[in-house]
Amino acid sequence: MITGHVFIATSLDGYIARKNGDIEWLLQLDLPDENHGYDSFINNIDVIIMGRGTFETVCDFTPWPYQRPVVVLSSTLAAHTVPEHLVGKVRFSNHEPEKVMAMLAAQGYKRVYIDGGQVIQSFLKRGLIHDLIITQIPILLGEGRPLFGPVPQDISLKHLNTKSFQSGFIQSHYEIIK
Repeated sequence: MITGHVFIATSLDGYIARKNGDIEWLLQLDLPDENHGYDSFINNIDVIIMGRGTFETVCDFTPWPYQRPVVVLSSTLAAHTVPEHLVGKVRFSNHEPEKVMAMLAAQGYKRVYIDGGQVIQSFLKRGLIHDLIITQIPILLGEGRPLFGPVPQDISLKHLNTKSFQSGFIQSHYEIIK
């Protein structure tokens, strides 16, 4: 069975980026040498699904930060070719979340990293997220792109654990109750 998993950071007031999509506040953090669990998380992931905004933020990172195949959900990008330096690493799709998950399951993938605010919201609304690891960064942005948006009904969560770090980060792991 294929499952969706989230690993993401937010400001203390719940934003994943500034209104214009900028994440420099996150990239410029002066961090002590701490293990926040990303390596352990990503080592158990088979494939990554992200949205256009996230892709446009990371597409020019050098080196390319992902060692897993990436599917970018975007009706805009689906009509374009993948940039040459990402051929074989990234593919574009304009399919609905259920269809993408079914396609990936048919290809043998089991654990999917769901990344990007709108994509996470879309997958949550459709019941396609198994669990969320959310790291709160001790900064207030005041406004920006929220991690969560409206949902059609309450989504109950089971708290699995919370860790605090010397940096002031607070990381909580929740499982979606179905």
